Amino acid sequence: MNRTERLFALMDALRRHRRPVTAASLADELAVSMRTIYRDVQVLIGLGAPIDGEAGLGYLLRPGFFLPPLMFSEDELEALVLGIRWVARQSDSALTQAATNALAKIAAASPKDLRDTMANTGLWVAGPAENTGTVADIKLVREAIRREQKLQIAYVAETGAPTERAIWPIAMAFYERRQTVAAWCELRSAFRHFRTDRITAIAATGERYPKRRVELVKAWRREMNYPE
Repeated sequence: MNRTERLFALMDALRRHRRPVTAASLADELAVSMRTIYRDVQVLIGLGAPIDGEAGLGYLLRPGFFLPPLMFSEDELEALVLGIRWVARQSDSALTQAATNALAKIAAASPKDLRDTMANTGLWVAGPAENTGTVADIKLVREAIRREQKLQIAYVAETGAPTERAIWPIAMAFYERRQTVAAWCELRSAFRHFRTDRITAIAATGERYPKRRVELVKAWRREMNYPE
């Protein structure tokens, strides 16, 4: 790995960490010496990278910094394209368009035109694109999650019984032909999972739920025995 590649790798490593990371951890991750990490961090700071911290305490890259040009390995490009192709098969047209736009921006921000390379990537999502049977407006759900707002839904249980629910949506899981919303259910006073193909009506309330989503997600993960 030459120096330029090493600097890009160090930037990528710093971006992956939301909390200060020690030089020792970075050295292990990049398979270089701690002295190299110290030296490269100073080079990046000299180039304008907003890196906080110091040797012995750890380093943290403040958000909003990009080191041009944007470069990707072959594996990274294939991962991006495969992810976009999977998203394009979902029933959320707004998310599909956003993913396509993001891929175009990535291609444009790279030092060479990558559109042909991306188009010719030989990785595809198996099976034909099918209607997922989704009834719910998935965009409303995503917006409610971002804004930490309640939703009012009409839902058909597995038994076929219809019900009205006020929920606090905190996360969504995307499966091959459907999506599931994780939420606090006011009716049950507990976390519940709602299949989007069983939501027959949905309305945004504009009302924030009384707890922060990050706190609800932690409680939900503990209840589901998911690792933190």
